[in-house]
Amino acid sequence: MSERKQKLIEDIQNLLNSYEGVKPTTINPSLLEFMDEKTLIGIIDSLLDQKEDSKEIDTVWLEQFKT
Repeated sequence: MSERKQKLIEDIQNLLNSYEGVKPTTINPSLLEFMDEKTLIGIIDSLLDQKEDSKEIDTVWLEQFKT
């Protein structure tokens, strides 16, 4: 497995572990190594989009408490 693919898999794992209150996740690299770099980057993009959507929902919820 290339260093770049290994780094992408680590990035996916780190993103999954960046959610507060979620039990740490470890990924067996052999489960993802069959994917090409484009697919791994797509997974990262999807995780980032989900994280951003979650932040927007939190912001909307917090806005209701502004005076």
